[in-house]
Order: sequence, then structure tokens, then C-alpha cells
Amino acid sequence: MIKIYGIKNCDTMKKARVFLAQAGVEHQFIDYRADGLSQELLAHFVADLGWQALLNTKGTTYRALPDEQKADMTAEKAMALMLAQPALIKRPLLDINGRFYLGFKAEQYQQLVAGLK
Repeated sequence: MIKIYGIKNCDTMKKARVFLAQAGVEHQFIDYRADGLSQELLAHFVADLGWQALLNTKGTTYRALPDEQKADMTAEKAMALMLAQPALIKRPLLDINGRFYLGFKAEQYQQLVAGLK
């Protein structure tokens, strides 16, 4: 089963989920806010994708952080911030058989879906 991680009210998440539904791809949606996010799962994401790729520095949540929280970012600091504020995690995060893909681009999803059939 494909898993898609994110936040329910995110517009990009909505686009990705609609794409999967229209392509007839069954998937499980895991909402970081409603379902929670364990430190172990986040560590797994970071080990595979890297904290720099996972940390959403373009979103309003990151921009609203005080400069001292953004300064001298390390993996540990980024992970603590992402656990405290899951909106800091780039989304969607797609898990297909243990391989992770960040973001939503219709072309990429089309290729991924084609590989499932």
C-alpha cells in the first residue's frame, strides 16, 4: 500500500491525493497533525532524504520562526522543529514500498503510478 504523509488542509496535498484517486491508486493518508509523527519515523525520513530536503524553508511556518531558531541549523535542531511543528515538513511525502518521494509534480507521479501497474 502506498502511504502519503502530510497535512490535510495543504493545497499541494490535496492535488496529490486527487491525482492518486483519479489514477485509481489506493493509498493511506497519514496526517502529521491528526495521526502524529514519531521521532523514529522522522529519523527514517531524514536518513533517506536528508534533513535539508525535508525541512520546508519556503513555507509560512518557517518564515514565522524567530531568526535565532533558524540560525546555525543542524539535523538535530531541524528534527526538533519538525516534530514540534509538522507544517515545517515538506509535503507531500510519498512512500512507495519504502522509497520516499518529496513534493508533488504531476509528471513525476504519472511515472511512479505507471511503474506500479
